[in-house]
Amino acid sequence: MLIWGLTFVSTKILLTVFTPVEILFIRFAIGFIALLAVSPERLRSKGWQEEKYFILAGLTGIFFYYFLENASMLWTGASNAGVIVSTAPFFTALFSGEKKSKRFFLGFVVAILGIVMISFSSLDISIKGLWGDFLALLAAAIWGIYAIVSRKISTFGYPETLTTRRSFLYGLVFIVIPLIFWNGFGTQRDVLTIENIGNLIFLGVAASALCFVLWNIAVRELGAVKTSVFIHLVPVITVLASVIFLNEELTLMTALGTVFTLLGLFISSR
Repeated sequence: MLIWGLTFVSTKILLTVFTPVEILFIRFAIGFIALLAVSPERLRSKGWQEEKYFILAGLTGIFFYYFLENASMLWTGASNAGVIVSTAPFFTALFSGEKKSKRFFLGFVVAILGIVMISFSSLDISIKGLWGDFLALLAAAIWGIYAIVSRKISTFGYPETLTTRRSFLYGLVFIVIPLIFWNGFGTQRDVLTIENIGNLIFLGVAASALCFVLWNIAVRELGAVKTSVFIHLVPVITVLASVIFLNEELTLMTALGTVFTLLGLFISSR
């Protein structure tokens, strides 16, 4: 989560020269190659009964989630997106089928109030900004589905490096479809600066290959809901990093909204 909190900053920087789909493809291609280098052995699944979960993981956790997250930052700040995406534990709990307490729903209301405060924190409110916030919230809901799917995959008994690599493979297939039929690679070579290459490697190796393996191990040991609670750390890191590296303004309303969102998540997780 410490690493994932910084990914919003890297992605925001890359969005100035790359499209959301281009970032996705390069990021997970690097991640796939890194996992292949570490664990070159083949994963032999038990057919469709298991393969369908890898396909769903690639569709939700790799393609849809990150496409929506990246696209949201075209219209909203990295700090906003980081805080809003941190509501993913709510959706994980909602989709898990576990019994919910009144405290859970109270926390949900408090967190949503915080998101509303963040969305309207600027005096210059625009439809595009609200649209970006909505995409970030939709990404959080998609991650809730992925968390449940990854929990199921963890019961198959395969090494996490192999299951993560298989999910990456299907994710890349889904990413390639819009990449080919939408606009392809329009990036020029002159944007491949040391800074951009460094951010792409960070996203591919650390934030994708390493973090997804760690996530899957945590889900196996703690379960999807308990693991998702650690997402609470992401917005704190994202907000601080956005102020330091992107010079994003930390308004009083944004700060209060962040506090309310984290407070809601804390109440719910209790």
